Amino acid sequence: MKLSPAKLLESSGSAYYLYGEDFDAVFEAADVLLQQGESEITRLRVDCSELERVEVESRSQGLFGPSRCYALIRNAESASPKQGDHLLKMVSEAREENRLIICAPGIAWKKALHKKMQAESDLIQCEFNIPTPAAFAQWLAGELSKQQLNISDEAIHMMGERLHGLRAAARQLIERLKLYDGGEGEKIGMDIVGDLLGERSPEDIEAYCHAVASRDSAALGLLRRLVNEQQVSEVQLLSWLGTRINQLLMYRWYESQRERNSLQKARVFGDARRRVPQESKCWKGSELSQAMKRMVVAEKLLKGASVESKLVVLERMTLDLLKESVA
Repeated sequence: MKLSPAKLLESSGSAYYLYGEDFDAVFEAADVLLQQGESEITRLRVDCSELERVEVESRSQGLFGPSRCYALIRNAESASPKQGDHLLKMVSEAREENRLIICAPGIAWKKALHKKMQAESDLIQCEFNIPTPAAFAQWLAGELSKQQLNISDEAIHMMGERLHGLRAAARQLIERLKLYDGGEGEKIGMDIVGDLLGERSPEDIEAYCHAVASRDSAALGLLRRLVNEQQVSEVQLLSWLGTRINQLLMYRWYESQRERNSLQKARVFGDARRRVPQESKCWKGSELSQAMKRMVVAEKLLKGASVESKLVVLERMTLDLLKESVA
């Protein structure tokens, strides 16, 4: 039984199959389904390598009868044939009191498991496509309204364009807006939202990200100019660079899987579409993974865990990323 995203959370079933290109939406819906029901329900988040654990918990007997178990399977799109057969068996044997939530974001339409899941008539299925700009702007406006934030229409439009489809990034921005607003409820315009998004100097920030992604030593000079002369937020610079490194990592992975459109799968938009394929040649996959970890360290330092200036924290991180082997 296939449902639209709007109807999914109103449904009640023992087995769900969530898939599509909107990764954030898939996992957001899955988490809501997982948290529904009484507090004493056992809740699991597992990968395909841990399916036996779900079966053990689902069949366990408590003092007062069988216990209930809700399980979220995070990565069905990468399941092996054996794991796929195991998942199908679990779907067919799912008990009414339990809940099995299978997530397969970005799964290839031609994969055998996907076709077999779609053929399960009793399985609740839902596809999450990348939203249109209008649909994403509508969702964004709704989230801002829930948080009682008074954002101008022009600022909402800019947020929608910059963050199109990136729900997790949008939620992070909303949290920053809440901190800025402090519950006062005053109208927040494009100037404030632009600063938080890094739109004060978007072309120069992009130039810095490109230089780091290309492992070009010019990145240090660009960084100092952005912070000292243009007063761009260090946190925003790290956010933009984090997005770029993640895009490189995802692009390399999809290329290794021989996807037809690796750039789209990796959510690479704008000028970055021209640059990411070439930038990716400057990195090994392992180096990109280490780069992400290095930026997490820098983020913690920027948030108060360092006596060094924020610029020095970013300079050290940038130097590490420019090395042939990331520290």
